[in-house]
Amino acid sequence: MKQIESFHHKKILVLGLAKSGVTAATLLHKLGAFVTVNDKKPFSENPEAQDLLEQGIKVICGEHPVELLDEGFELIVKNPGIPYENSMIQMAIDKGIPVITEVELAYQISEAPFIGITGTNGKTTTTTLIYEMLNTGNKQPLIAGNIGTVASGVAEEAVSDNTIVIELSSFQLMGVAAFHPKIAVITNIYDAHLDYHGTKEAYINAKANITKNQTEDEFLIVNADQPETMEIARHSKAKIIPFSTKKMVENGAYLKDEWVWFCGEKIVSIQNAATNTENILSAVAAAKLSGVENQAIEHVLKTFTGVKHRLQFVAEYDGRKFYNDSKATNMIATINALSAFRSPVILLAGGLDRGNEFDELIPYLKYVKAMITFGQTAPKLERIARMAGINTLERVDNVDKAVPVAFAYSEPGDVILLSPACASWDQYKTFEVRGDIFIEAVHKLK
Repeated sequence: MKQIESFHHKKILVLGLAKSGVTAATLLHKLGAFVTVNDKKPFSENPEAQDLLEQGIKVICGEHPVELLDEGFELIVKNPGIPYENSMIQMAIDKGIPVITEVELAYQISEAPFIGITGTNGKTTTTTLIYEMLNTGNKQPLIAGNIGTVASGVAEEAVSDNTIVIELSSFQLMGVAAFHPKIAVITNIYDAHLDYHGTKEAYINAKANITKNQTEDEFLIVNADQPETMEIARHSKAKIIPFSTKKMVENGAYLKDEWVWFCGEKIVSIQNAATNTENILSAVAAAKLSGVENQAIEHVLKTFTGVKHRLQFVAEYDGRKFYNDSKATNMIATINALSAFRSPVILLAGGLDRGNEFDELIPYLKYVKAMITFGQTAPKLERIARMAGINTLERVDNVDKAVPVAFAYSEPGDVILLSPACASWDQYKTFEVRGDIFIEAVHKLK
């Protein structure tokens, strides 16, 4: 960790706890700041706040009182989940108090460079792939952000020989000031989190912060198949490294004859890699820019079973391969999952009805031989399945019952894929619960 003086004797407010707030408050206290923590959860129900108080950190719990800002804070470190419409944040901005997220703090203390990954879909899988490729290639990576340990906690332990591979949300990126990764990745951009950002333009602008401070010596890996991502690239000072699943791109990563190519070099076959190709291409580009050998990249793709609930390989039983993609809570995620397979697929889909139709799925159902539906959207999914020429359809009560039905319709060589294209809330508290039930049902077959 850099021994910096910029926080010494500064009055800093940490707004909102959870893991990132606790880590940030503790770190700033070590760096000599006068830290106050403000969290909405009552102190009696807040063990994190109680621990911070024992360290000598001032703690105010139960509400976010705007009059707290009269104490002369010079900086606010905000929990990413707290919206900027929050009255304290609005007043801080009006007073000219800088507001950052904990990622900015991590950057300022880190001796290690960053590889930052953002996007709407595929962030977690891409982050994991890059980490595994660098790890297999002996590049001493550390993993941080939404997928791993809190970024500032990782940065505190990192040395210059490490590389911090970090997944970044739009919420986190709204609160950066000087942060700029050595390599930035934007997997894709679709409509998301508009309840937080208000407009798609604001969402895109938040994502663009990943590259706003990059220099000519740094790299931006960007999806060449999307106008939104290429528009961000147009305003970046970094060296642009495009990737495409649809065309050959110069000085970037692309697919040709079931192989990944990077800057004209044939890198690795994806024939047996059941992982989204966008994720593979962007990860390979980051790995090659980091000096990872092709053999290490190939090893990772051959052995990678996916991140839990994100196109996760669960098991092979009686010649059938089972994949858990419960995180696919929208059509785009399910399209990405279906695009990963060339084998016959039995698709398990359905869930919360948000009012949309599913016609965009139709072109991607060409390998789907049967569809097992459940939840509120079952009738809508059955309609588009018939339009796609899928004759084997069955509606069941839930995911647990869908697995044995899917197995009954399957043959050796088939893929049985849970990729619901819907949120889980009509039947399950979270997509994780839904995915765990699928995994348990698969193991019951054995």
